[in-house]
Amino acid sequence: MKLHELKPAEGSRKNRKRVGRGTSSGVGKTAGRGQKGQLARSGGKTRIGFEGGQMPLFRRMPKRGFKNVNRKEYAVVNLSDLNQFKEGTEVTPALLVESGLIKKELSGVKLLANGDLKVKLTVKVNKYSETAKSAVEAAGGSIEVI
Repeated sequence: MKLHELKPAEGSRKNRKRVGRGTSSGVGKTAGRGQKGQLARSGGKTRIGFEGGQMPLFRRMPKRGFKNVNRKEYAVVNLSDLNQFKEGTEVTPALLVESGLIKKELSGVKLLANGDLKVKLTVKVNKYSETAKSAVEAAGGSIEVI
């Protein structure tokens, strides 16, 4: 590389509007902020939801209920969905995602007893209903918690 080949990195040089640099610049004096008013002042920005002193909408609306930030949401799989697997398959959350039965694992996978199971499987899930457990064992399979 030679001195005449040097150039700044792509996107590092930008033409910025230099405000407040005299009247002939086009954005002198008030620097494009207009005359007076809240937005002409330094620090004239307001927080999101500010309505000029009127009681903001989020404070006017009634508050209801409770939202648990630690809530766990499980991806649900029914027994009837598992019939697509071959006899003796080990069903894991990764296999369920791969086969398209669930989109993603979320906080885990829960097996519910909707439908009936016709194949013998080893099912590995985070949670299951007691009815689902008895149905898997009745089909000759086993179920375990990951």
